[in-house]
Amino acid sequence: MVKSALEQQIIDTLEALAEPRGIDIVDVEIVGATKAPCVRVRIDRVDGEGISLDEVTAQNPWVSDAIEKLDPISGSYTLEVSSPGMARPLRRPSDFARFAGEEVELVSTATEGRRKFTGRIAASDNAGVTLALDDEQTVTFPYDNVKKCTLKPVFDFKGGKGDQ
Repeated sequence: MVKSALEQQIIDTLEALAEPRGIDIVDVEIVGATKAPCVRVRIDRVDGEGISLDEVTAQNPWVSDAIEKLDPISGSYTLEVSSPGMARPLRRPSDFARFAGEEVELVSTATEGRRKFTGRIAASDNAGVTLALDDEQTVTFPYDNVKKCTLKPVFDFKGGKGDQ
């Protein structure tokens, strides 16, 4: 996955501290204005259970301390620590393997004249991921060409109120 050197440095720092806490660093992004950027850290539980708001809140202090100690950004910035949400980012080969068969939205460096793809994860290994597109074609992406990949949220409104 294509990450800036600064984002990767923050990921590496946090991952070393997260594992003993049972936390998975899902993704780190630096977004916003150069003068006042936002550092977004998405975390989850290692065991695969969804992380609660209380658990995210409990993890916030050590994440903040680690980033402050690293001092990656001169000047002020905003730190957001959150769950990965429904549109969970996929960053590592293990993420792609875990969510095999799921529908994703992938942005890559230009491939076949396109950059954005939507499809199901058909296969993945340590070198790349193969998507099965809606038109029954498959496209394989080396991880170095993947700029961003997120799970495509599925909304099921059939189980709502009034259905009995």
